[in-house]
Amino acid sequence: MSVKAFNQYLEFLKISGIQDIFVKETSREQETVSDDILEGKQRLLQELSQKYSDCRKCILNTGRIKLVYGQGNADAKMMVIGEAPGAEENKTGHVFVGRAGQLLDRQLKAINLTREDIYIANIVKCRPPGNRDPQKDEMESCLPYLLEQIEIIQPQIFLLLGRIASQALLKTTTSLGRLRLTAHTFNGIPAYVTYHPAAVLRFTEYRKPTWEDLQRVRDQYFNLPPKIR
Repeated sequence: MSVKAFNQYLEFLKISGIQDIFVKETSREQETVSDDILEGKQRLLQELSQKYSDCRKCILNTGRIKLVYGQGNADAKMMVIGEAPGAEENKTGHVFVGRAGQLLDRQLKAINLTREDIYIANIVKCRPPGNRDPQKDEMESCLPYLLEQIEIIQPQIFLLLGRIASQALLKTTTSLGRLRLTAHTFNGIPAYVTYHPAAVLRFTEYRKPTWEDLQRVRDQYFNLPPKIR
């Protein structure tokens, strides 16, 4: 049930004279199991980040200050996947920390989500020189790391940011403008496409279509079933 539908349902109950709603409590045992799963996933992702910090599988390692592995909720229902780290990300090792990252935060807030709800990663984990597009061999070298993250997190939906990430994962040369009009699947999981926040900052005409895309993602996200433990 969407947030809007839930609020309408509550209003219906109020009009009907129902004052109290009884919610089944989650047992301590269930909470403990969920916490253990989350902590285990977080620990594993952190260990893998350290393990790959000196990766030399492609030429991008020569300009690396810090590997930008990924961050967020290790048991997230949604993974947001971008293209590559930028200069600020290369310095800090954190994903989406520049102006594009600040815009992404605002976009998430607009659909009632935060970074704590999702997991964010990029196609490649090191910054391409001069912020150029990642090359095919570089993306192929890094893809196993991303697939490993997906296997651990087990997301139920993807949000793909920008042309590079979308075309690489969906294995297509279709334009981003066309890709964003329909839902896709990656590894059997629903995947939505929209403009990269950096592109939205440069081209204001992308704001409206991006908001349309985010609303579709919001509606899908808040109708997802609970994750199976």
